[in-house]
Amino acid sequence: MQTITLQPLKAQEVSVTLEGQSVTLRINQRSTGLYIDIGLADKWIAQGVLCQNCSRLIRYPYLKFQGELFFADTKGSDDPDYSGLGTRFLLFYASADEMETAT
Repeated sequence: MQTITLQPLKAQEVSVTLEGQSVTLRINQRSTGLYIDIGLADKWIAQGVLCQNCSRLIRYPYLKFQGELFFADTKGSDDPDYSGLGTRFLLFYASADEMETAT
């Protein structure tokens, strides 16, 4: 499992390579919660996904994303908020094998 480094900012864009996949993440805090857009190579595969504690962000195999992304609250069970990104609320990437083992 890999932790993706985030900053406590209301809006940010991060590019990262995950198991050979070129991934772009746009994270935005709105009044209704924290949302994420996920890009794979040069295509956005998921947009406006509400970030919730320990909930998969990419739920559909047809999107061709290998593995899974999810936020986890390290101090409880709250949904993520921008002010705790990188400290309390961490974004994790788990490979397909790790996800299969966990279920």
